Amino acid sequence: MTAPNQALPVPPADLPGTLGALRAAGHRYQTVKQELRHNLLARMRSGEDRFPGIVGYDDSVLPEVERALLAGHDMVLLGERGQGKTRLIRSLVALLDEWTPVLPGSVLNEHPLHPLTPASRALVAEAGDDLPVGWLHRSMRYGEKLATPDTSVGDLIGDVDPIRLAQGRTLGDPETIHFGLVPRTNRGIFAVNELPDLAERIQVALLNVLEERDIQVRGYQLRLPLDLFLVASANPEDYTNRGRIITPLKDRFGAEVRTHYPVDLELELALIRQEADLVAEVPEHVLEVLARFARAVRESSSVDPRSGVSARFAIAAAETVAAAALRRAGLLAGPAGSASTAGPAGDATVRPEAPVARVGDAVSVTSTLRGKVEFESGEEGREIEILAHLLRTATAETFRARLAGLDLSGFTALVAEGAVIETGELVASAELLRQVGTVPGLAKALDRLGLGDAPTPEQAAAGVEFVLEGLHLTRRLGKDVTESGRTVYGGRS
Repeated sequence: MTAPNQALPVPPADLPGTLGALRAAGHRYQTVKQELRHNLLARMRSGEDRFPGIVGYDDSVLPEVERALLAGHDMVLLGERGQGKTRLIRSLVALLDEWTPVLPGSVLNEHPLHPLTPASRALVAEAGDDLPVGWLHRSMRYGEKLATPDTSVGDLIGDVDPIRLAQGRTLGDPETIHFGLVPRTNRGIFAVNELPDLAERIQVALLNVLEERDIQVRGYQLRLPLDLFLVASANPEDYTNRGRIITPLKDRFGAEVRTHYPVDLELELALIRQEADLVAEVPEHVLEVLARFARAVRESSSVDPRSGVSARFAIAAAETVAAAALRRAGLLAGPAGSASTAGPAGDATVRPEAPVARVGDAVSVTSTLRGKVEFESGEEGREIEILAHLLRTATAETFRARLAGLDLSGFTALVAEGAVIETGELVASAELLRQVGTVPGLAKALDRLGLGDAPTPEQAAAGVEFVLEGLHLTRRLGKDVTESGRTVYGGRS
């Protein structure tokens, strides 16, 4: 699709400008489903990515989608919220021809070699090979409607235009109709999101479009052989239990494809990396904590499994953590908050705090994102407590996965005699590193965390905080939170 403020693509100058030139160029008319099949096969043969940006479906969902496309079947995607159903549907547009010929001014995107309405057929017969031909970009051949209970037949199919009737046209004349979204997407892909929410009488209107290829408006039929690929999405709970899709409409969809959440941690991480718009650096170990956190929430018995936990939960969590790092950098940017480091000659120089996320920044996620999770009815009032517990579990699992078998006794020895290390949202990286000093095993820990041989002070501080939190969660360090919100590590728990 083309964004609202984005300029429409301009057709190349070498495209035929008349019907005669179009025929001379050897152009052949294809239906939308033939077009999709042809272009999908071409991508398969060339090895080109068929569905760019779709993560985690290569061995499960995409083969089923490809079979539906090759068979020419309209399809329903079934899955809980946040499983990428709409993203997948929109990616189908890339399988259309980049440019397709149309009759200029036709609201139905009629093909010059296959006009639909009586007026268009008469125009083609009269002008012949001199008929001007327009070109439509594939981004304009996609229509989408979020199904809501107030959606009307007029929205989707069309309605009689009283002004045109007043101009003297008869009720049976196609020129009297103001066409809705579906006919205006003729020769394209039309998507209905959350199909079960459509009223049954509206579903009947779609039934006619899918099977009989006619439009019924205000008591009369208009025979229009619409050329569409129809895709719908639905939540399985609505689709199978509430029974709000009429049986004949279910039967008209040739394919039913089940979507799912990322099946493993690596796919969850890949999705976060691809989709999250991060305003600060978020180290890999922090992203892994958030990915494990999202999966733990999804699998928790305290969360309603019927609603699911959207992939947007982990994406928003990563963006929130990055924002917390940027906030810290902003607040520490003043003279009183600037981090001090030793210069080349040993004199103190002032450098601003760079925005790098730490594992402690994830604490804010439990309150800001709780609205994205539907909890079981018996857990009312315990939402933040449940999320905080799952976040700690995810942090401990990441600690074991990343630093298992590493000698971290240098950190425990550091606080064995009563020393404490204070960190928190507004503790500068230089201050945290000053408290830690030179610790045996720190370089190996940072290397395991993927922070490189020469990490910046902010990256090193992120690694140190993660090690301290992991040692606390594995009961090797004590931890306390002060009234000001700072975290103090020290002693054995």
